[in-house]
Amino acid sequence: MFARTTAIQAEPASIDAGVGNVRDVVMPALEELDGYVGLSMLADRSTGRCIVTSAWESADALRTSADKVHELRDRAAQIFGGGRPDVDQWEIAVLHRERASADGACARVTWVQVDPAQMDAGIEMFKTTALPALEELDGLCSVSLMVDRRSGRGVSSAVYESAEAMERNRAQIERIKDSATQASGVQVLDEHDFEVMIAHLRVPELI
Repeated sequence: MFARTTAIQAEPASIDAGVGNVRDVVMPALEELDGYVGLSMLADRSTGRCIVTSAWESADALRTSADKVHELRDRAAQIFGGGRPDVDQWEIAVLHRERASADGACARVTWVQVDPAQMDAGIEMFKTTALPALEELDGLCSVSLMVDRRSGRGVSSAVYESAEAMERNRAQIERIKDSATQASGVQVLDEHDFEVMIAHLRVPELI
């Protein structure tokens, strides 16, 4: 499974219009494409930072969707009132769901860097160390890890049923992150908390 992420720095006042465009225009258009397996959207209303992720069943499906997605992305960026989007492509290495997310769900997203030669070891460490620890947290909905094997970059996302649940677990989340990154030699590049605006990924369990 593969994914394309589009990061947009939107005008906060335009986020609702942008969400409407993604839900009512982008998603129906992507449903027509071979290999499409769903979409999610995260947003921080206070800063305007947004991430739209589309999932694809193969590298070929990801590649052949590029032209159509580019067209949709340009229009969406105008509606969001942001600048040029940042686009990345990933392999989905881990996807685990404890429960479906609902309105009010929030996500902690962490971007990391590892020596590309250590990518497989890093993925295994995430599966055997970070994931079981996260599963113990009250209010957890899902966990994912996406990687770019060539660059050594990765991005993990843990979704919680509410902002309160995420805050309640914050100290333990930090301990899990510190333990996993130290054990695997991973460098944390960035972290951010988001509201889950759209949760429509149909990616199967990958652990």
